[in-house]
Amino acid sequence: MSLITPASGEGGDAASTFDARRVRRAVLTVAALNFAYFFVEFFVALGARSVSLLADSVDFLEDTSINLLIFVALGWALATRAVIGKVMALVILAPAGFAAWEAVQRFASPEAPAVVPVVLASLGAVAVNGASALIIARVRKHGGSLGRAAFVSARNDVLVNVAIIVMAVITAWTSSGWPDLVLGCLIILLALHAAHEVWEVSEEERLAAKALAGEAID
Repeated sequence: MSLITPASGEGGDAASTFDARRVRRAVLTVAALNFAYFFVEFFVALGARSVSLLADSVDFLEDTSINLLIFVALGWALATRAVIGKVMALVILAPAGFAAWEAVQRFASPEAPAVVPVVLASLGAVAVNGASALIIARVRKHGGSLGRAAFVSARNDVLVNVAIIVMAVITAWTSSGWPDLVLGCLIILLALHAAHEVWEVSEEERLAAKALAGEAID
């Protein structure tokens, strides 16, 4: 079965195959972009001593895993995709846990990160995540919870990157480590919201699969 939902799959087998191929190419490209930039941002974050940037670098690994999961899940049944959507909702929570751990470790004595490396790394992250969001936006309607997971993640990442730049400006002005820690908490909340969105869509797919199978809707 293709990644097209029943409502959009009226174009026949050829259209379904074409759409699945488009989604595969899109998510594989996005996975490669995110995996490559993880190393850039991770090492910059370590050198700059930035909690929020470090959490964002781990988020690039999250995006890599999400898009690779979508790549291998193409062609699976609607009910199976609903399960994978739930798995990815949990995957989205991983960077939140990492950011929370870092925040707890430094909460007693917040350290101001180096501003210039943080800003430069964040500008690069905006470019990578913006490109990812544009790539996924073109195919997300064909992917249900799978495409939604990738798009929501890339979209939210752009917002986080802009917030990190703002945080760096505030840090330069105040020489305080608190903005970095506060932003880490906001990243946690954003991850929770993204996971909730993906979980809701996967639930819709689960109910749709039961309806197609003639089962009672719970």
